[in-house]
Amino acid sequence: MTDKGIYEDFSLVRRRAKAAFFAVGLLCAFALIVYWKIQILDYRKFESLALANRTRDIVLPAPRAILTDRTGTVVLADNRAAFKASFLRDNTRDESASIRRIAALLGLGEDVVATRVEKYKIWPRFRPIVVKDNLSFEEVARIEARKNDLPELIVEAEPRRIYPHATLASHALGYLQEADVNDLKTHPDSIRAGDMVGKMGIEGEYNERIAGREGKLVEIVDSLGRSQGELERTEPQPGQRLALTLDFELQAKAEEILAGREGAVVVLDPVTGDVLALASYPNYNPNKFINRFTPEEWQDLARNPDNPLLDRALQGLYSPGSLFKPVMGLAALATGAVGSDTIYFCGGVVDIYGAPRHCWNEAGHGALNLRDAIRYSCNIYFYQLGRRIPIDTIARYAGLMGLGRKTGIDIPGEKDGLVPSTEWKKTVRREDWYPGETISVAIGQGPLQTTPIQIAAMTARLANRGTAVRPHLLMGESGAVEDDAASSIPGGAFDQVIEGMWRSVNGGGTGAAAQVEGFQVCGKTGSTQTISRETAERIADGAKIKKTHSWFTGFAPRTNPRVVVTVLVEYGGGGGATAAPLAGQLFEFFKQKHDRPRATSGN
Repeated sequence: MTDKGIYEDFSLVRRRAKAAFFAVGLLCAFALIVYWKIQILDYRKFESLALANRTRDIVLPAPRAILTDRTGTVVLADNRAAFKASFLRDNTRDESASIRRIAALLGLGEDVVATRVEKYKIWPRFRPIVVKDNLSFEEVARIEARKNDLPELIVEAEPRRIYPHATLASHALGYLQEADVNDLKTHPDSIRAGDMVGKMGIEGEYNERIAGREGKLVEIVDSLGRSQGELERTEPQPGQRLALTLDFELQAKAEEILAGREGAVVVLDPVTGDVLALASYPNYNPNKFINRFTPEEWQDLARNPDNPLLDRALQGLYSPGSLFKPVMGLAALATGAVGSDTIYFCGGVVDIYGAPRHCWNEAGHGALNLRDAIRYSCNIYFYQLGRRIPIDTIARYAGLMGLGRKTGIDIPGEKDGLVPSTEWKKTVRREDWYPGETISVAIGQGPLQTTPIQIAAMTARLANRGTAVRPHLLMGESGAVEDDAASSIPGGAFDQVIEGMWRSVNGGGTGAAAQVEGFQVCGKTGSTQTISRETAERIADGAKIKKTHSWFTGFAPRTNPRVVVTVLVEYGGGGGATAAPLAGQLFEFFKQKHDRPRATSGN
C-alpha cells in the first residue's frame, strides 16, 4: 500500500457535506417558522376555518321598526315573515353547474344568478348569497324537496317590509334598497353587503333606529352542508316603534285631490312644525322596492319620464311667482320704502327702465295700497316696489323668511333653492346685476327658486308674525329654530301683509276659491310663468292655458293659526283657478275633522 492511498484528500466531500447540512438546516428552520406562524400567529384564522367545516353562522335579520301615523293606531310600515333562496358556494364543487340547476329550479335566467354570484364573490365561500327573495310557498317546497340534491341552495327566513297603504305617503316614508358602496363605506360596522337599507324619506333618515339589531344562529352541519341542529342562537332585536307626525286622513285627502296632477301638497302645523301631510305626484309604491332589483330594472325606473322618485315637495325647484309678494311687502314696510297707505296706480301696464311691464289684469286695478295689492296680486304695485328696493335688501328679507336655504326637515334630499343677489350673480355668472332684473324678482320671477316645503315654512313664519318653525316628520322632534324674523321685522308689517292675505281669500281677491266659512283663511295665489309672455302670445289658446305653474299657500285661522296649506300644481294655469280650490278642500277637511263633536260617555 502506498502513502498516497492512506492520505487521500476528503476536503471536497467535507465542504459538500457542510453545504448539505446548512441547506437542510435552513429548510428545517423555515418549516419551524411556518409551523410557528400557523400555530401561534394565525391560529384564530385556521380555527375558524376548521369550525366552518362543522358549523355555519346564519345572520338573523331584525324586524324593522313599525311606523305609524301621529295617533299611533294607523300602521304605515310593517313587517311580515318571508323566505329567500341563498347560494352557499362552500357546498358545491362545480359552481357553473350549480348556477344552471338553481336558475332552472327558481325560474330565473342563468345570467341573473351568475351576475348575482359574481357581485359577491369577494365574500367567504361559506357565506350565503341571496339569489331570489320573497319566495312563494311553492318555491320553498321545491327547494326543500331537493335539498339532498342541491345542498348549495338553502332557504332562509327574514322579516319582509310591507307598506299596507301602498303609495300613500311614499315620498315621506321612503323605501328599502340593497346597500350600495356608499352605505358600506359610511356604516362599515352596522351595514354589510347584501343588507336592505332605508333610502330617502323616514326609512333613510332614521335607518339606524329603524333597523334594529340583527341576531345570530350557529348551526351544526354535516359534510354536505345539511343542518344537524343548533349550537347557539342570539335573537334579533326589532327596531323601536316610531310615530310620525302625519295625519292619516289628511294625508289621504291631500293625495286624493292631487291625484293625476303633477305637483305637491304640504300641510303643516305652524306652532309645532309637525308635517301633517306631505304629498308629491306622481308617486310610487315602495312595496316594489323590497325585491332586489337588477341594474336594468333600476335604470328603467330611474329613467321614467314621469320621474315618480322625485319628491316635488322637497326637491322640486320652482319660481314662487306672486307668493313672493308678501315678502316684498314686508321688506318695503320694514325699510320704509312704503307706508301702510302708500298708493300706486295700476293701469294694466307701466313703462319701467324703457320697457313695458304688464299686470296680469290687462284692464288694471286702479289705485291700490299694499293690502289691496296683495289682495288682487297686482304686478304693477310690486314693480314699483322693485324700483325702490335694491336686490340685496330683497335678498336679506327673503333670507329672514327662510327662502334660499333648506328648512332642515328630517328627511334627506331637500334642495336649497335660490335667492339672487349682486354677489351671487358676480360669483356664478361673472356679471353685474342690473336694476331691470330686480323688477322681475319683485313679482317672484327671474332667477328666484323655492321648494314647496320652503313656501310652507315661510307661510308658517307669516302666520306666527315672524317666529319660525322647522318642519319635521318624527313625533317628538322639536320644531324650534334660532333664526327669528320677528326681531328684524316690525309686528305691524306682518299685520299689514296678513290683512292683504285675508282679503285675498275673504274679500273677493285672487284666493277666493280657498274660502271656508267660519275658518278665517289667509292666503296668497301664485302663477309662475314657464315660458315668456311673447311666446305665450304666439301659441294656441289650448297650450296657453298650461304655460304657468299654479300655486296657493295660506294658513288658518287668522288669529292663533292651526294649519298651513301649500299647494303646487305643475302647468295648472292660474293659482286662483286651480291651486286655491284644492287648498280650500284641505282647509275645509281640516276644520270639519277638528271641529266635529267628540263622542261623550256617561250613564
